[in-house]
Amino acid sequence: MLLASMAAIVLTAKPGGGKPQTVTLVGAGDIAGCDFKQDSKTARLLGKIGGTVFNLGDSAYPEGTRQQFRECYDPTWGKYKKRTRPVVGNHEYDTSSEAKPYFDYFGWRAGKPTRGYYSYDRGSWHIVALNSNCKEVGGCEWNSTQAAWLRGDLANHPARCTLAYFHHPLYASGTGYDSPKVKPFWHILYKHHADVILSGHAHRYERFARMTPGGERSSARGIRQFIVGTGGAPGGSQKGPDEPRVQAKKIDAPGVLKLDLGSGFYRWKFVPVAGRNYTDSGRARCH
Repeated sequence: MLLASMAAIVLTAKPGGGKPQTVTLVGAGDIAGCDFKQDSKTARLLGKIGGTVFNLGDSAYPEGTRQQFRECYDPTWGKYKKRTRPVVGNHEYDTSSEAKPYFDYFGWRAGKPTRGYYSYDRGSWHIVALNSNCKEVGGCEWNSTQAAWLRGDLANHPARCTLAYFHHPLYASGTGYDSPKVKPFWHILYKHHADVILSGHAHRYERFARMTPGGERSSARGIRQFIVGTGGAPGGSQKGPDEPRVQAKKIDAPGVLKLDLGSGFYRWKFVPVAGRNYTDSGRARCH
């Protein structure tokens, strides 16, 4: 017991005591296909950046079959599976087996197969991974099982800084990618003073201003959303106008988002693959 306690201290605190160390999360969503050209390049970035890998879903195209995970995802992002904490996308549920290949591939790292949602801590941050494929897990409404779990999880982990990620974004530029069904998640996270939400689904990069669940700007309590659907799937054109709350955006931007999570603050940097030069970076404090 003493050795386990000492190990926990080493993982969460600076040598000699004091505040927890800054930790790194890095990743993207919408990743691998056997005929894709960029997923191997984004995987190389993971090899250069340490820390926990977040996978925002749609890991293996087009249906997330066992063969596609084995032949398309595993040779690229699969090299970093031991570091990866994923969420499930809509393409994983395109199989006839209720995303079983996804859950079999990632094992305990993906949460229970009947749920696909879980939480963990890194440094001083509490991190929540949710399943935005609502109809597959009994809904995402306020009275759903997942929403009840989320309320309980956040109440039991009152961290100063909280980050959540799930596949479908609440807001996105253009048409066809925003997902109002996840608004209950936003309301719960907002009530518990969450700071950052990450999503994929749209094959591009977008950084939003801090917002309330209703979409109003709020520098005091708003949540900053990032869309990072840049893991390797080809970027499509956008139909419809830009989202007015978007502060940075790039279509056709293969790369990963690197997040440094410190005691009371976070830094972000979008890292492009070799041969591309788009980047975006900044720093903010937790609520």
